[in-house]
Amino acid sequence: MANAEYDIIVVGAGVVGASMAAYLSKTLTADTRVALVAPPAPATDNEPFDARVVALTEASRQLFEQLDVWRNVASQRACPYHDMQVWDGEGSGHIEFNAADVARDSLGHIVEHRVLNQALERALELTRVQRWQQPVSALLRDNHGAVSGVELDSGETLAAPLTIAADGARSKLRELAGIAERQWSYQQSAIVATVRCEKPHKFTARQRFMSTGPLALLPLIEAPEANSGYHCSIVWSADQGFADTLMAQDDAAFCASLERHFESRLGAIEHVSKRHAFALHQRHAKQYVQPGLALIGDAAHSIHPLAGQGVNLGLLDVACLGHELQRAGARGLAADEYSTLRRYERQRMGHNLTMMAAMESFKRVFGSRQPALTLMRNRALSGVNSQPALKSFLAQQAMGLSL
Repeated sequence: MANAEYDIIVVGAGVVGASMAAYLSKTLTADTRVALVAPPAPATDNEPFDARVVALTEASRQLFEQLDVWRNVASQRACPYHDMQVWDGEGSGHIEFNAADVARDSLGHIVEHRVLNQALERALELTRVQRWQQPVSALLRDNHGAVSGVELDSGETLAAPLTIAADGARSKLRELAGIAERQWSYQQSAIVATVRCEKPHKFTARQRFMSTGPLALLPLIEAPEANSGYHCSIVWSADQGFADTLMAQDDAAFCASLERHFESRLGAIEHVSKRHAFALHQRHAKQYVQPGLALIGDAAHSIHPLAGQGVNLGLLDVACLGHELQRAGARGLAADEYSTLRRYERQRMGHNLTMMAAMESFKRVFGSRQPALTLMRNRALSGVNSQPALKSFLAQQAMGLSL
C-alpha cells in the first residue's frame, strides 16, 4: 500500500514543474490532491544578480499573471525590453523590432531564474500542493502496465493516476519509463554571466550572430546591492574550443574579448560576474505520454538557446496540459484519461518540432562561412527589416501571442 495517495504527482520543481503544480492547484477542483516531488533547490551564490535569466514572452507573462505569480516577480525584478536588435557579425544584415510596432508596452521581460523560483515558491505556499523532497528512484505500475505513482529514495511510495515529469533534460522519469529520445550535441557551450557596461542598455535586447555562435546581451533592472552602472546578462553560445578559451581567460581578458566581439555597442565592458558554461544539446522525446505519465518542459524537449525559447516552450506545455486536464475534469473524465494525454501530445509535439527545426536552421545558416550563404542571409535579414507587416507577424510569433 502506498504511503500517500494523490490525484496528480508532479516531479521536478524548476520553473516548469512549479508552474505546473501551481496551475493544477489553481484550476482544478478544490478536492484535487497534488504532490510536488523534488529535492530542495541548491543554495544560490551571493552575486547581486543571478547569472541565469529567462527571456519571458508575453504569453508566459500572461500565464504567470493567471497563476498570481507575476506580481511576486514584478515586486522583485523583471526588466521589460521594448526593442530588439539582431545583426549579422559577418556582414551588414540586421533587423530591429519595437514594441510599439505590435501595439504592446514591451516585447517581453528578462527575469532571473532566482527571482522566478522565489516567486513560484511563495505562490505554492498558498496552495494545497504537498511537497516531497526526496529524489525519485522508481516508477510504480499497475497490473495493466500504466504508471501508477513513484517510489522515492527513502523507500516511501506515492500513488496517483497521473504522474507529470518535469525533471529536466536528463529526466530520470523519462529514462525509467523507457521513452527513447533523439539527441545530438551542438559541440558548443553557452557561457552565462552578468556584466557591467559603460553605456545604458536602453531596455533593448541585442544579439550578434557570428560563425562561432550567437552572442546576446540582455537588459537588467538595476539591483540596489549592485555597484552603480548599467548591467546586462550575457548568453554567449560558442564553439567548444572557443568557449574553453573564453572560460580560461581572466576577467579583464574576458571583458576585452566580449567588448570586441560585441563591437563595443555598449561601450566598455567594465566588470563581469562569475561565469558559468553549459554544454548545449538538442533533445526530443519520441513520445510525450504513456498511460499514467506525461512529459513536459526539458524532459520532453530541449533546444539551442539562440532565441531564448526553452523555458517558454515548457510553459506552453504547462498551459496546454493544464487546459486539457481542466477540460477533461469538466466532462467528468479521470486525470489519467489517455485520450486527454494524447490531445496534449498532438498539440505540443507538432509545435515543438517546428520550433526546434527553425532553431536548427538558424544555427546552421548563421554558423556558415560560405560567402554565398553569408550574402543570402544578410539580404534576407535586411529584407525582412524593410517589411513592417512581416516584422509584426514575426514579433507576434516570438511573443507567443499567435499560438
